[in-house]
Amino acid sequence: MSAPPELPPLVSAALSLSGRRGFVSSTRNETGRLLATLAASKTGLLGELGTGCGVGSAWLRSGAGDQTTIVTAESDPQLAKAVAELFADDERIEVVSADWTALIERGPFALLFVDAREAKLSARDVIADVVEPGGFVVLDDFTPSAVWPPMYEGRVDTLRQEWLMDNRFTTAEVMVAPDAAVLLATRR
Repeated sequence: MSAPPELPPLVSAALSLSGRRGFVSSTRNETGRLLATLAASKTGLLGELGTGCGVGSAWLRSGAGDQTTIVTAESDPQLAKAVAELFADDERIEVVSADWTALIERGPFALLFVDAREAKLSARDVIADVVEPGGFVVLDDFTPSAVWPPMYEGRVDTLRQEWLMDNRFTTAEVMVAPDAAVLLATRR
């Protein structure tokens, strides 16, 4: 996958925080570039369920236009505080120190990056209700599957299959690297 090696300054700062905090699984740069690209096409409210060290939100911000705000939720209060400090100079990013469910009442979202494991596993119905028609949902951390039904570690990947078959969304699996895929769903 080709991409410029330079990273937006806010993304570099979030990755630095991630390294200092010992986070080994931040949003990959390939996924981040996709988030930035999608954010550039939207106005209104963008959200992230599961802030971590803020890498995903930084990527969203790097693509977002002036008519866009970002809200992200992190359940670890110390981590949420550190990320809020990282974004303190940008009034268009709000870090909420709470479980991902705290953002549900904030919708509708033009784009929702679902990075919290619990939300990925159990919140498709809730997500469908809080993403505006034509809005994007991005779920990352999938291993590419070239077969149907989609498989992971020798078993049917029911999570991926359910997203791909949900009639409320038009969903595609997108490889962002040879070993990584995201689900990109558009709310109908």
